[in-house]
Amino acid sequence: MSKKPAEVGSLKVGRYLIISEGGKEHPCRILSLDRSKPGKHGSAKARIVAVGVFDGVKRTIVSPVSAKIQVPVIEKRNGQVISMNPFMLMDLEDYSNFELSMPEDEEIASKIVEGATVEYWNILGQKKIMRIKSS
Repeated sequence: MSKKPAEVGSLKVGRYLIISEGGKEHPCRILSLDRSKPGKHGSAKARIVAVGVFDGVKRTIVSPVSAKIQVPVIEKRNGQVISMNPFMLMDLEDYSNFELSMPEDEEIASKIVEGATVEYWNILGQKKIMRIKSS
């Protein structure tokens, strides 16, 4: 199960949600969340500004507070760098090998060496290195 439903009113800043755009689902981290009061002819609304986990694009949605939205199930795993060219990781639980793109974050990319242990996230079938555990 890679996603689950949640109510828009239960979301908080710093949590994650899925925004569908152009037929694709983008996992995003919430940057800001503004709730309006219910008006004379409508329900309370929430304005959510979020940034994509994989593409870094800022997205905004407006939705009723009582509406349902999809929230990604984030699988946090550990891996070991086994090759730099091509950049490959080995999962430390099931020992599967897979190719990954080098992280765009310069701080993380500069610390990656062969044999380093990293934490990577698997969200909706996409993988991203989030931090270095040891070099």
